[in-house]
Order: sequence, then C-alpha cells, then structure tokens
Amino acid sequence: MTLRPAGVDDLGAIMVLERAAFGGDAWSDDVMRAELASPHTWYVVTEEDGRLVGYAGLRAPAGSRDADVQTIALDETVRGRGLGREIFRALLDEARRRGVSEVFLDVRADNTPAQRLYASEGFEAIGRRPNYYPGEGVDAIVMRRRLDAHEGGTA
Repeated sequence: MTLRPAGVDDLGAIMVLERAAFGGDAWSDDVMRAELASPHTWYVVTEEDGRLVGYAGLRAPAGSRDADVQTIALDETVRGRGLGREIFRALLDEARRRGVSEVFLDVRADNTPAQRLYASEGFEAIGRRPNYYPGEGVDAIVMRRRLDAHEGGTA
C-alpha cells in the first residue's frame, strides 16, 4: 500500500469510493473538486496494486488553531486491515505540521466501528447534532482531540 497526498487528478477514483461509502450523502463532483483544490484542505489517498482504495481529508486553514476531519472512506475490500487508522493518523500528522491544537470530527451515531477508532486515537465525544444526516434522521456525534505541540508523528 502506498499513501500519498491527493490531487484533483484523483477526483474520478475518489468519487467512486465516495458514492460507494456514502450513497445519498455523497458529495458532488464539484464539491469534492473544490475540496481537493483548496489551500485550506489536505487530502490523502492510499493505493493498492495501482488502484485507489481509500482517501481522507482535513480542513485546516493557515493560522487556524483548530481543524476538522472532512471525510474518510475505504473500499469495502480493504476494510478491517488497519488502513483506516493509517490514513486517519496521516491527517493528525498534517494537523500537527499546520500547528493545529484541536481536531474535530462528526461521526454517524450508528457507526460504532468508526467511533471506536476515533476514541482509540484519543478523541472524546463532546456533543450531538440531531438528525444531521439527511433523509435518514441519524444523529452525528461531535468528537474532539487536543493535540500536544510536542507530540511526535504517529504515521
């Protein structure tokens, strides 16, 4: 597996994963293209045998002390192998490089595996957004992790 920064050239492959992972909640091509091109975001992809099998994104504008995990998705064929943790840690490393002190994320209340992953990486639940996911009435759990400026990289 190779992990590398994503670019606009990855849009097509990312959108295949986006639609498979999020269905009706998937972002549009235009929204994802803007995310990939923004100086305020950093996206990472992972490939296996020349095929893109995962991606994740972080929003951390220059000078901001906080960041948001925008999204993370894996092809179903590679789930359960630790790849989600690897790309998630890459986001946290980038947040540290950008001088961020707190990272936030929203996770579906019905996505227990993701909640466990985030908790195991030091995130704590700090709030709930009722009916956050359209059409399904599923709440979002807001989680936060404070980053120590002296922490070393984890990836």
